[in-house]
Amino acid sequence: MAFPTDLEIARGAALKPLEDIASEMGIAGHLLEHYGEQVVKIKLAAMDELAGRPAAKYVVVSAVTPTPLGEGKTTTTVGLGQGFRHIGKRATVAIRQPSMGPTFGIKGGAAGGGYSQVVPMEVLNLHLTGDVHAVTAAHNLLAAMLDNHIYQGNQLGIDLHDITWRRVLDVNDRALRNIVIGLGGRGDGVPRQTGFDITAASEVMATLALAGSLADLRERLGRIVVGYTSGGTPVTAEQLSVAGSMAVMLRDAVKPNLLQTLENTPVLVHAGPFGNIATGNSSVIADMIGIRAGDYLVTEAGFGADMGAERFFNIKCRTSGLVPDAAVIVATVRALKAHSGKYRIVAGRPLPAGLLAENPGDVAAGAANLRKQIENIGLHGVPAVVAVNGFPTDHPSEHRVIRQIAAEQGARSAVCTHFAGGGRGAIELAEAVAEAAAGPPAFRFLYPDSASLRDKIAAVATKVYGAAGVEYSPQAAAQLDTYERAGFGRLPVCIAKTHLSISSDPTLKGAPTGWTLPVREVRASVGAGFVYPICGEMRTMPGLGSSPAATRIDIDDDGLVMGLS
Repeated sequence: MAFPTDLEIARGAALKPLEDIASEMGIAGHLLEHYGEQVVKIKLAAMDELAGRPAAKYVVVSAVTPTPLGEGKTTTTVGLGQGFRHIGKRATVAIRQPSMGPTFGIKGGAAGGGYSQVVPMEVLNLHLTGDVHAVTAAHNLLAAMLDNHIYQGNQLGIDLHDITWRRVLDVNDRALRNIVIGLGGRGDGVPRQTGFDITAASEVMATLALAGSLADLRERLGRIVVGYTSGGTPVTAEQLSVAGSMAVMLRDAVKPNLLQTLENTPVLVHAGPFGNIATGNSSVIADMIGIRAGDYLVTEAGFGADMGAERFFNIKCRTSGLVPDAAVIVATVRALKAHSGKYRIVAGRPLPAGLLAENPGDVAAGAANLRKQIENIGLHGVPAVVAVNGFPTDHPSEHRVIRQIAAEQGARSAVCTHFAGGGRGAIELAEAVAEAAAGPPAFRFLYPDSASLRDKIAAVATKVYGAAGVEYSPQAAAQLDTYERAGFGRLPVCIAKTHLSISSDPTLKGAPTGWTLPVREVRASVGAGFVYPICGEMRTMPGLGSSPAATRIDIDDDGLVMGLS
């Protein structure tokens, strides 16, 4: 009998009333705002009402460097949250809201998978409560006000060749990456070159994720820099008198969404910042609520530990003040074989036969990446647990290799079968994480606030990425000097690079050393609160593949979604 699809499994779920889920978290009914029968928003007053409760153990789930196969990080996050209940502990899961660009593209949805899912999965993957659209509208309102200011006389003296604010859309559309606006007659605006990014790449999204309250969000929106005058002075949303309107558009989006897993574990879904140029983590507000709602708060960081986890530690934890107790690194036999460099893997195509054959030697050959990611967690004083996400094609000898590697690095490990077994398949992982998180926190930042931007970049490049050094283009060097003079030097850094390698070169597998990080440009997300150096070509607007998921998604005569994965 064929294994049921994710959508079939999700539709068979026995959902609890969300009032009951919230009650188990200690959240009273007057703090809930219903969006239909299957989703509620949590009012921000919950943070104050929960403040006196004990803090949960704080666990972040990361992974080895991603491969086209997918390592099952969200599935593991959900499975771990469910697994805690099987060892007598109460957990809350916190994840990002999926972008509909990947949902209709090649990646599919982001609700987990198998018997470790967030439900209802079609609601989660398709609009949810409209938060992403609110971010889109607020971002584009700022763009419209910027161009209107220029059209109305440009009193602030904005340099048309030094405008950094683009427009956004939650659709993969490569044709919009670079465009010219203002064409037509005199009344159609001032012509200039610009483009679109995907909404997840918007600074407004990152700002929403890092804000600690509605008032904090309002202040951060005002600090957003949209461009510069001919003299190099930054121009902000506050100067364009639009930050207040943006905050109004986000007044509901700032409230986290509450859903549940297939086993009725509470899930906070909030914000969805891009993992390449932004933090790649769910919101601070969701974590401030979840940290007082049970025994464990399990959250997920985007891409590998060199990216999402590093930003979780040095940006998100800096902002929230929360201290992590343990970190999970998701690894698969297939991923480590891929990191050996012996196999060419193309998304959407059949896997090489050798990848599925029993070969512990290939697992060991790709182990350098796992070792480095364990080291990256340890740099921050956080104990690591390697979660081996098991597949039916794996072999016990290959699992033993991964366990041995973890032990050699001083990390615990567990083999998980949560995709097929739900929470019961993550019991060993839950027990290992509980052991790892039991000790007193020893967390430390990678660099101090007082370090220069160059020193912060060097710290991440050499300690986390394994680079020999950093090389700056003349443009990047000048931009860093400008940001230091403008008072942005105390901000943390969020290095924009490929997620396909620990290095800045997507073709380099494993854990390369001896290379130099090339910084070609540096931008400041002042509203969100970080500076991001750009290393290599960054695609902030994805394109659709030759067979996007949109071709398989439809609706039946009863109004039910079909083909969503």
